[in-house]
Amino acid sequence: MLVSANKQSLMTPIPKKPGEDPTAEAAAGLQSAMLQTLQGNVQAQTAQVQKSATQNATQQVSEASKISDNVDEAFAKTRVGLQLTYAPLPTDAQGKFSGGTATDAFKEYMGKTPEERMQEAILEEMGLTKEEVEQMPPEQQQAVAKEMADRMQDKIKLAQAEKENGGSEKGSPQVVDKFLASL
Repeated sequence: MLVSANKQSLMTPIPKKPGEDPTAEAAAGLQSAMLQTLQGNVQAQTAQVQKSATQNATQQVSEASKISDNVDEAFAKTRVGLQLTYAPLPTDAQGKFSGGTATDAFKEYMGKTPEERMQEAILEEMGLTKEEVEQMPPEQQQAVAKEMADRMQDKIKLAQAEKENGGSEKGSPQVVDKFLASL
């Protein structure tokens, strides 16, 4: 390695008074403008971060309140369901059922065979009850039994006709009318 013996002279800047060097003033102006722009960018980013954090917090609170509302709704539905389970029947309906609650009436109805349900429906159409039929003389009981048998046969025929034609007419007004007529 070669070392040079020549000494290089160093120039030291002579401090100048403000206003004497236009390049120094221009550099200082650019530097202050850059600082202001940087501060503005930092403030804008800070505001954006705060806004985003606020939106996230608001969204989380909204979701939590929705969950709370759903829990409250489910609780209310359960409570109403429990109250209705043991609710007594209205006074006008109590005479129709032997039990005292809607649940008892439903259980009684579902405990019957389809034939028993159909017989009760036909008797109701005729405006009679089982007790009234039992109190009738034997000739009238036979007439009622014959009428019930005829209506049951009609319903069976109607059900068979629907079964045969059911695929193409499902939901048509004729099917609905037939069904309503069978009740």
